[in-house]
Amino acid sequence: MKLALLVIGLLAMGVFGMAVKIIFKKDGKFDKTCASVNTVLNKDGEPCGLCGAAPEEQCKKEEVEAA
Repeated sequence: MKLALLVIGLLAMGVFGMAVKIIFKKDGKFDKTCASVNTVLNKDGEPCGLCGAAPEEQCKKEEVEAA
C-alpha cells in the first residue's frame, strides 16, 4: 500500500511539474516542436509534416500560421 501511494505521489508531482511548465512558459511556445529535429523519430531525414522544415532547419510553424 505504501508503494502504491509513493508511485501515485511521484506521478502526481510529475504531472504537476509539466502543468507548471506549460502555464509559465512565455507565450505558451516551446522550442523545437517539430518531430523532424528528433533523430530517433526521424531516421530517414524526412521533412516535418506540419511545417515542412528539414531536420537541420528550425520549425517554420509561425510562417505557416501567418500565411
